[in-house]
Amino acid sequence: MTRCISICLGAVGAIALAATFAGQSQPREGVPAFRTDPPWPRIPNNWIFGEVSSIAVDPQDHVWILHRPATVPEAQRTNAAPPVLEFDSAGKFIQSWGGPGSGYEWPEREHGIYVDPKNNVWIGGNNGYGTPLPPGDSDDMLLKFTSSGKFLLQVGHRNASKGNADIENLHQPADAFLYGSEIFVADGYGNHRVIVFDAETGAFKRMWGAFGNSPDETTGPKQFALVHAIKISRDGFVYVADRANQRIQVFTSDGKFVRETTIGSNGQTTAGLALSPDNEQQFLYVANLADSQIVILNRRTLEAVGTFGGPGSRPGEFQTLHHLAVDSKGNIYTAEIGRGRRAQKLEAVAQEKKQ
Repeated sequence: MTRCISICLGAVGAIALAATFAGQSQPREGVPAFRTDPPWPRIPNNWIFGEVSSIAVDPQDHVWILHRPATVPEAQRTNAAPPVLEFDSAGKFIQSWGGPGSGYEWPEREHGIYVDPKNNVWIGGNNGYGTPLPPGDSDDMLLKFTSSGKFLLQVGHRNASKGNADIENLHQPADAFLYGSEIFVADGYGNHRVIVFDAETGAFKRMWGAFGNSPDETTGPKQFALVHAIKISRDGFVYVADRANQRIQVFTSDGKFVRETTIGSNGQTTAGLALSPDNEQQFLYVANLADSQIVILNRRTLEAVGTFGGPGSRPGEFQTLHHLAVDSKGNIYTAEIGRGRRAQKLEAVAQEKKQ
């Protein structure tokens, strides 16, 4: 049975949740509402997902899933899906590819996927963080492919990072986003910075840490702790999720600090970011990992105006919510690692305007 999830405005920015398993509730006008689409996606060939680390939407509203085949249980490993899979918005399988190949170093632990407006696919890894699977060297590179999986560019090399001052290598990058001719990288797990490269050549352009400070090896409130997601609005503001510091910081595209907000009160909260597709990009969606929910912010003020979801394995619930993405119709797609090991589609529900 379809679960319908509504998001409503609360008094003075408070967060409210209304969810039912039958029918369609009527949220207040102006705040997005969603319902789950449990059959999505339709995985072919009896394939099995490992941890679904990331998800992206391309200009055609096709949805790209990145998962970790090495985390599929050993007894089911022969049925592990390829690491990169493309589906249409209805969940129909399009193609798959990925894994080690000639001319590039594939991540040992897949982490982030992003498809830019030119349909190029960017992939990073975070092997070396925590207890990696399988054991090995650090994923200190970012890869760029065509949508058919043809290798185009590698920035950095495996196990080569020299720290936050290194302008040639990354250190377990978490996410990336193209703005103009530049690729902005959330770098990430091993480093504590945003770093920007030329998207065609990989040449270094600039970098910064929390509050626009120079990034260094320290952690704490004056530096990023875990730069886990990055998105850039059409008007040029850079939104950075600092997961371990439970905050989102906003910058100009040249690294000038603008404002910040905190999400949740415990654990690592700000895991994923996505912008609503309306012309003004009114809403910023935040994957709150620690609290197993999606938080809706007013993009310009960073005021929390809604939330939905909760811990669990049913449709519309989350287990280790990691990354998310939004298509042109406002549908949200989510990626879960840990016990979750799945992707979900949360379908945008049209609201009737008040007369």
